[in-house]
Amino acid sequence: MSAAKDGAATWKFDFMLALLATLAAFAFNAWMGFSALADVDNDNLMRLVEVRDLLNGQGWFDLHQYRMGLEGGFVMHWSRLVDTPIAAIILAASALTGSRPLAEEIAQVLWPTLLFCSALFFTIRAARAFAGRSAVLPSVIVGAAGYQFLGIYSPGALDHHNVQLMLTMASLALLLEAPVHRAAALFSGLCAALTLAVGMETVPYVATIGVCVSLLFVADASGERGIARDFGLGFAGVSSLVFLATVPASAWGEAQCDAFSTVQFVVAAIAGVGLSAIASVEFTARSRWHRLLSLAMLAVAVGLVTLALFPQCLASPYADLDPRLKELWLDHISEAQSLFALIVDTPALVAARYATPLVAIVLMARRFGRGGWRRQDSLVAALLLVAFGVAAWQVRGSTFSIALAVIPLSAWIATWRARAQNNSSLAVAMRLAAVWLVSINPVWMGAAAATSTALEKKAPVADAGDIDRDCGKDASFAALGRMPETAVLAPSDIGSPILAFSGHRVFAGPYHRNVAGNLLVLDAFLGTPDEARKIVEAHRVGLVAICRGSFESVMLVKKAPRGLLSDLLQGSVPDWLEPVAETKASPIEVYRVRRAG
Repeated sequence: MSAAKDGAATWKFDFMLALLATLAAFAFNAWMGFSALADVDNDNLMRLVEVRDLLNGQGWFDLHQYRMGLEGGFVMHWSRLVDTPIAAIILAASALTGSRPLAEEIAQVLWPTLLFCSALFFTIRAARAFAGRSAVLPSVIVGAAGYQFLGIYSPGALDHHNVQLMLTMASLALLLEAPVHRAAALFSGLCAALTLAVGMETVPYVATIGVCVSLLFVADASGERGIARDFGLGFAGVSSLVFLATVPASAWGEAQCDAFSTVQFVVAAIAGVGLSAIASVEFTARSRWHRLLSLAMLAVAVGLVTLALFPQCLASPYADLDPRLKELWLDHISEAQSLFALIVDTPALVAARYATPLVAIVLMARRFGRGGWRRQDSLVAALLLVAFGVAAWQVRGSTFSIALAVIPLSAWIATWRARAQNNSSLAVAMRLAAVWLVSINPVWMGAAAATSTALEKKAPVADAGDIDRDCGKDASFAALGRMPETAVLAPSDIGSPILAFSGHRVFAGPYHRNVAGNLLVLDAFLGTPDEARKIVEAHRVGLVAICRGSFESVMLVKKAPRGLLSDLLQGSVPDWLEPVAETKASPIEVYRVRRAG
C-alpha cells in the first residue's frame, strides 16, 4: 500500500473511532435526558441570544447587544465565526421541523457533539503522530473521557472555548503530520488563524505554535523549510480573509485588543508573510545563523510595530477595568482564579484540574532526559508547558492543558500495554492498571469531588437560604418570561438568562465591556433604597429581579448589609416596590416598580 493510501486509511480509521466514541457520549447524554440543557450558563445563553439576533435580522457586522447595558446596549467582543454554524443548524432544523424552539434545542445538542467528534479526532491524530498506532486506543479512551466529564462539549455548550480547543488540537495534529502530508502545514496555519479570530484567549497557544515552527526551521532547514513557508502562508492568508469577512470597512482603523481587529490582522500578516518569505529565500538555507538572524529581525519588526501602533494591547487585558468591578466581579469568577488561589480556597479541586497535565509534563521531562529528542516532542512539550502556565494563571487554561496531556499520557499507556503483552506477571498488570487510572482525568475529578464532599461535611453547615441551585435552572425564569417586556434591574449572574428566556432588557451581565451597566446595578443594589429609587426612576426600570441563592447576591449582601438587595433578601420591601404574585413560588423573586401618581 502506498504512503498516500496508507495515510488515507488511517484517517478513516481514526475518524471512525472518534465517531464511535462520540456516539457513546451522545447516548450517555441522551440517557441523562440532555439535562445540561436545563442548566443556566451565562456565556452559552448569551451566544444563543446573539444567534437569535442574527437570525432576526441584526447586521452581520453589528455586534451590539441592545438588550443589555444602558440604553443602546454595548458592543460584544465575540466573533460571528461561531454564530454562523449555529445559526445554519437552527435554520436547517427549523425547515425540517417547522419549530424554531425545537430547532434551537437541536442546535444546542448537535453543535457541541460535532465539536466533540472533531476535537477527539484531532487528539487521536496527534497521539498517532506522536507515539504511533499503539497510542491510538488510549487516546480515544483518555481523550473522550476527559472531554465528556470536563463538560466543554456538553449539550448546550455554545460558548466559543470549545471551538478554540478543537482548532488548537487540529493545528497541533496537522503540524505533527506535516513532514508526511504536504498540505498539513498550510491547514495548520489556517486553524491557528481561526482559533485566534474566534477569541484572544488562545494567543499564548498560537504564539507558541508559531515560535515552534520557526525554531524547528532554524534547526533543520531541509526538513522544515516547506513546513514553515506553508504555515506562514496559511496563517497570514486566513487572517486576511477573516479581517475582511468580520471587520467592517468603517472599523479598519480601530484597534481592539480583546477581539480580532486591525491589531491582530497587522501582526498576523507581518508574522505570517515574514516567516513564509524567510523560509523561501536561498539566503536562509545557507546556515543556521542566517535563519536565526532573519527570524530575530522578524520578531523585532513585529514587536516594534506593536509597540508603535498598538501599545495599549501590551497591557493586562483588564488593566482599565473599574476597581469596583475587579473587586466585586472579576476577582470572584471561578474560572479566572489562579492555581495558588485554588490551593488556598478549594485545594481538593487542584487534582481535578492539574494532576494529569503535571504527570504529562513529568513524562516529557523523562523523555528529554533519556535523549533522542524529536520534533514531535518539541511541539507537544512546548504547548503543554505553556498551557500549564496559563492554567496556573487562570483555571480556565486547564481545559487546554488537560487536552494536551492526553498525547504523552496515551504514549505512556501504550508503553505499558506493550510490556504487559510481553510479561504476564501480576506486577506488570497492576502497574498498567495504575497507569490507566492516573491518566484518566475523570478519576481525579471523582476523587476531588469526594474529598470536597467530605470536607463540606466537616465544615459548618450554611444557612438554607445561602444556597439555591434552582437559580441555575431555566424553569426558574418561566414566570418572568411571561411578563410584559420592560427593563429589569437584576444581578449580573442572571442577566444572560433573562435575555434568553424573556423579551426583557437588563443592565448587568458578566462581560468586561459592559462597564456602565454593571456599575449601575452595583450602585442600585449596594445603595440604600432611596438611592436605588433614584437610579430606577432615571433609567425607567420596570422590574427588579433577584435570586437569593446566587453567589453574587450573597457577596453583595456581605458588602452592603444595609443596601437594597440586603433589604429585599430579608423581606423588607420599600414602598416603591411590590412583589409580583406569580413569582412567589419561583427562585427568581420579582418586584414591580410602583410609578408615582
